[in-house]
Amino acid sequence: MKAQHILLLTLLFSIGTIWAQKLAMVKEKDLVGYIDPTGAYAIEPQFKNAESFSGKLAAAEKDKKWGYINTTGQWAIQPEYDKAKDFNSGYALVANGDQWSYIDTSGKTLQTPTSDKYYDFNDGVAIFRQGDKIGLLGTDGKLIVEPTYDEIKNFWNGQAKVRSGELWGMIDNKGHLTIPTEYEEVGTYNASGVWGKKGSDFGVFVNGKFTPVPNAQDIYDFREGSKLTYAKSNDKLGYIDNQGNWVIEPKFDKARAFNKGLAPVANDKFWGYINEKGEQVIDFKYKDAEVFSDDGLAPVKDKDWGFINTSGTLVIPMGYDISVGFSFLQKNSEKGFINGLARVKNKQGWSFINEKGEVLGNKWYKNAELFVNTNE
Repeated sequence: MKAQHILLLTLLFSIGTIWAQKLAMVKEKDLVGYIDPTGAYAIEPQFKNAESFSGKLAAAEKDKKWGYINTTGQWAIQPEYDKAKDFNSGYALVANGDQWSYIDTSGKTLQTPTSDKYYDFNDGVAIFRQGDKIGLLGTDGKLIVEPTYDEIKNFWNGQAKVRSGELWGMIDNKGHLTIPTEYEEVGTYNASGVWGKKGSDFGVFVNGKFTPVPNAQDIYDFREGSKLTYAKSNDKLGYIDNQGNWVIEPKFDKARAFNKGLAPVANDKFWGYINEKGEQVIDFKYKDAEVFSDDGLAPVKDKDWGFINTSGTLVIPMGYDISVGFSFLQKNSEKGFINGLARVKNKQGWSFINEKGEVLGNKWYKNAELFVNTNE
């Protein structure tokens, strides 16, 4: 019995620790605070302006100066900056006047070469600009890539699109070319697949080799976990695999990504869902429809939004908005359920609902950001 009691306490402590790692920024009346996934305040509303946590710290304002608070709401870095941005890869950009610099989580400044414009770190690197050319800066403050490119996009999973002249390629965060700069367009990197355009041909990269997709006039980015993505031919959308084969003929007016074996598609202004064979499994009857979440629920819209399961059953009645908020900048605009909670809006404001449609803490806010992991 004693062993069972200890096991229960250990389990409860573990669950509490997991919950404590996730916080969502909410705005109640005119003050910002942070709630945990139970709906309880981890940090009471007290800030006129603040941001979501980026790791263990969040930017917050006091007396028109910005600093960083920890998960208890205490100042980890005192508010002494005119501007403060999110942490990424251990560093955040801060500014006094027009002078930008990088600081670590202790507030120590990173010594770097002078850049003509400063960019956030992302995936362990930051864009570095001198004149019209772009390079890469490492977290040690030294250049990984000298400014030789005309453009570098954000890194995703360790790779980013780069442009030299009018042509695009891709590099990793060590600065090595993974796709040569020979293409008119290159898609965002995803382990499931990457598309590109060479001349008039759209295609995918298979084992590093560009493989044209027959008759494709556009291809859209692959989504994590699916080897299929949607592509356009003769002004209709269908699906290709990451080897460059058409697997579902292009016959839809609109389409979105597969998840849980289903994808939302539209014809004649109405949305439904198909399986990976192209068979209709959920009727075309919605005015809009989003991708299924990993939780197995998808937002669908008539006048308002509700949620269906993979059988097409409406499990949470329509009555919500799921678009981005308007009261302050929303950095996370992902829609639908994430880890058992969905961010929704109605006439009372913004809140979160669980998979039963129950409102978290039975409370609504002026605005709410998505939950983020504060242990990263």
